[in-house]
Amino acid sequence: MKKLTLIALSAIVAGSLSACTSTSADAPAANSSTAEPASTSAATPTPKPAPVPEPAKPAAPAVKMVTIPAGTEIEVALTEGLSSSKNEPGDLFMASLAAPVVIGGSTVLEKGLMVHGRVVESKESGRVKGLASLTLVLESLKKDGKTTPFVTKSLVQEAQGTKKRDAGIIGGAAAVGTAIGAIAGGGSGAAKGAAIGGGAGAGTVLVTKGKEVELAPEAKLTFTVDHKFEVAVAAN
Repeated sequence: MKKLTLIALSAIVAGSLSACTSTSADAPAANSSTAEPASTSAATPTPKPAPVPEPAKPAAPAVKMVTIPAGTEIEVALTEGLSSSKNEPGDLFMASLAAPVVIGGSTVLEKGLMVHGRVVESKESGRVKGLASLTLVLESLKKDGKTTPFVTKSLVQEAQGTKKRDAGIIGGAAAVGTAIGAIAGGGSGAAKGAAIGGGAGAGTVLVTKGKEVELAPEAKLTFTVDHKFEVAVAAN
């Protein structure tokens, strides 16, 4: 009887221990499920910043083409000096518009625009015959950063004549010759002296060159358009 009682007690104790072990093994699993909740913030994508719109480009100004007819006068001021004794055919020069060009009551070329020209011919002063001269033309202008070619008539600049000066040289030499001849031999000597003096004066003219064409910077010249051409101007 005691033996049966011990067996029954042992079975009860073993069952109790088994139940405790089962409970303690399940507890951590339950705790872990509550201690580590799933993270939701890591799965949310970061929003991208909105693109910044580019500033609108200003619209190009409206332009129209205007014809500058043949015969139009263009007045310019030289930016550099020109000389018949220094410049040669083919030399280029620069100038600026000294006055605006107006077509149909509207200004198509503003004062101050740069123009380019060329020396066509250059003649130095001759001896006795031939006056110094410079022949010039305009070839292009620059407006709004664009170069526009055009053609003008040739403009000839000629040196002043020296006839009065030459006559003065001859007359003066003749007077000196007359005085010398009169001292040397009276009346006939005076006549001979005048002839000799006049001849010496003529010789002086032969070796004396006339004036050159000298155009200083800022000198104003007026050219005439030879063939019509077009330029772009702002449309109203």
